[in-house]
Amino acid sequence: MAKAIHSMVRVLDEGKSVDFYRSAFDLEIADRFEFDGFTLVYLKNDENDFEIELTVNHGQSEPYDHGSGYGHLAVSVDDVDAEHERLETLGLAPTPVKEFHREGTLMAKFFFVQDPDGYKIEVLQRHGRYT
Repeated sequence: MAKAIHSMVRVLDEGKSVDFYRSAFDLEIADRFEFDGFTLVYLKNDENDFEIELTVNHGQSEPYDHGSGYGHLAVSVDDVDAEHERLETLGLAPTPVKEFHREGTLMAKFFFVQDPDGYKIEVLQRHGRYT
């Protein structure tokens, strides 16, 4: 059976991106590999083995076009309201907290935040299928 291990995003500024993911989601550098023309930075935390792979293409100066296919990454937290307040205090401009209800029952409580390259990250309350 397949196991999801990482998701890759292309970033312009390695330092800004590492700082964002560290402060927003407690992700630290697990590995960093420099090659001719690009650098790969793998970020993770103790919560699980899934990693975010930052790809830094050397010489890239223009923002990447996310196109119409990219949606978002998602993380779950114990207290979405506290996390929202923390990210707001850090100046990361999270969107307002929203709730989805289905058949009268809370399905999801969440908000979004964007990294320095404009990638959206959904922050979900651990609940139901989002544990």
